[in-house]
Amino acid sequence: MEKMMKILTVDAHGVLDVVELPVPQPNDNQALVRIEAGGICGSDRKVLHASLKVIPAEKYPVLIGHEAVGIVEEVGKNVTAYKVGDRVLKPGNDSMHGYTSLNGWGAFAEYGIVNDVGAVFKSGITEDSPEFPISSYIQTVIDPSISPAGAVMVITFREVLAAIRYFGIQPDQSVAVFGCGPVGQAFIRFMRLMGIGPIFAMEIDEAKLITAKESGADHVFNSADGSYIEKIREIVPKGVNYVIDASGYLPIINESMEFIANRGKICCYGVPEPHSFNLDWSKASVVNWQLIFQQFPHKLEESQASSQIYAWIESGALDPNDYISDVMDFEDIIPAYQKFIDGEFSKKCVIQIS
Repeated sequence: MEKMMKILTVDAHGVLDVVELPVPQPNDNQALVRIEAGGICGSDRKVLHASLKVIPAEKYPVLIGHEAVGIVEEVGKNVTAYKVGDRVLKPGNDSMHGYTSLNGWGAFAEYGIVNDVGAVFKSGITEDSPEFPISSYIQTVIDPSISPAGAVMVITFREVLAAIRYFGIQPDQSVAVFGCGPVGQAFIRFMRLMGIGPIFAMEIDEAKLITAKESGADHVFNSADGSYIEKIREIVPKGVNYVIDASGYLPIINESMEFIANRGKICCYGVPEPHSFNLDWSKASVVNWQLIFQQFPHKLEESQASSQIYAWIESGALDPNDYISDVMDFEDIIPAYQKFIDGEFSKKCVIQIS
């Protein structure tokens, strides 16, 4: 008799449901993971609205969740990267039984799969192959001293540091960050640790602005007050070198034109819900600038960010718990998503699964 598990699904109308599906069976290059915890991500809002570009509406229903951690319970015969009992990052479930999943997603479930990237390559599957599991780069063992909830944050941390490196931000360059949720706060903290600055933080939530200041922002402004643009120009008359949109709010791009420096970069990390907008640079004070969209860092780049993240955690410079406001049980995951949609979480909400 097949062993069954509970897993969270969503249909094209945003209706969430916990259903029972068979526990996945690992192949020779995979390991079976009992999932301990997962995080609700800001991009999940777009999944609920069927507006995430990588999952078109015709692909619904979808297996949701992509920030999980768990314990290895079984390994395939070619696997050397994991052993039974290891705590690993990023287990997920592939598409199954009429439900669509991206690689490394479908993680709000009792069980999931991780791939041993070395075993995958040895089997003859290359990165260019359609069957290559791209998330295998970041399906890695994590120090068991880091709690499951803390490990969930490591997934976000790796993405953020990989993005900073991709954007090319260097020490002593000025940066304006829009959106001070967990992702925006991580951007601010990491850039402060890297000697980047001055750092400006913009947000409409005053409590988040206080946290941004604590995280290392030099100047914080309520973006609902349009005078913040003038204040930034007073501090850096030539404009800021970088703007980071950590919220996915497209009007930020046009607003940034008023204080971006010559050859500055406007970097969109937050996932926007509309897929088009009117680009207006009529108020730009410079004629040379770049616009970069980077919502999904390359998984190899995320993996390469791991050592620095762990070093910051070990030194005490970074505490994953600082970015978590709520921990809820898997049985309450649908109400948790409602709280998320209603904006009731000030930071990351982690779901305990086992």
